[in-house]
Amino acid sequence: MSFVPPWGIVRSLSVTRPSNGQCPCSGTTWHDGAAFAHRRVRSGGSCTPLATFGSDRDTYSTRIPSARKKVQIRREINQLPPRCVKLFEDETDLLLFPPLRAAWGLRGRPLKVPISGFNARRVVFGTINIDTGHRLFLARRRQRGEDFRAFLSMIHNHYRGWQVALLLDEDPSHTAHGSKVLAAELGIRMIWLPKRCPELNGMDHLWGHGKDHILANRQYSDIDEQVERFIDYLSGLSNPEALEQAGLLSPNFWLSV
Repeated sequence: MSFVPPWGIVRSLSVTRPSNGQCPCSGTTWHDGAAFAHRRVRSGGSCTPLATFGSDRDTYSTRIPSARKKVQIRREINQLPPRCVKLFEDETDLLLFPPLRAAWGLRGRPLKVPISGFNARRVVFGTINIDTGHRLFLARRRQRGEDFRAFLSMIHNHYRGWQVALLLDEDPSHTAHGSKVLAAELGIRMIWLPKRCPELNGMDHLWGHGKDHILANRQYSDIDEQVERFIDYLSGLSNPEALEQAGLLSPNFWLSV
């Protein structure tokens, strides 16, 4: 029975060399013999170039794509100029129907959450400065390319005179041609996070904290009041509190490990 590390940050796949002596990723022939132990062998596939020899078989290992992507992002962040602001960027949907969370109630009685039966939606764009914890927010009716570009202009105006690097996912509003062109014109560098890894984005954790404290188990009279309360709460956090709730002060924060 194989042992799987509980942290699951880097997953390795060890594969025994096929009998034909070729790498299954690229068809590159592997070398036999102790003389080639720990030699670097070039491969055109996804396996790492380091071939390690066991008792009588060659093995190779691969990193999952998200792990390789995180290494690339750390390297890119470390190469940014000193006068560059590093921001996590993300969006969240706010619905008039409240999110349900565990709560205290009388034993044996279900907890009631009154709702009006009407629903509405807003999208809140947000950034958090990785170093200082400063935040920016913009509420919009939709999450389209033009809405994201409005937020890009807001970021540029706030950090005028600074270079800006945004760490964000590849949402269609972010990858739209118009968004990329505007970001280049404003001098905003977009660094793409690994796919399907929302836990790497500090704003995702901050959204959850705000929803738990402001929106859970209650419905506001209208969506605009809800959005105002939500943004006021997150804006009212001190910078250290925001960094803590976003997970950026954790010793296991992925950009610092």
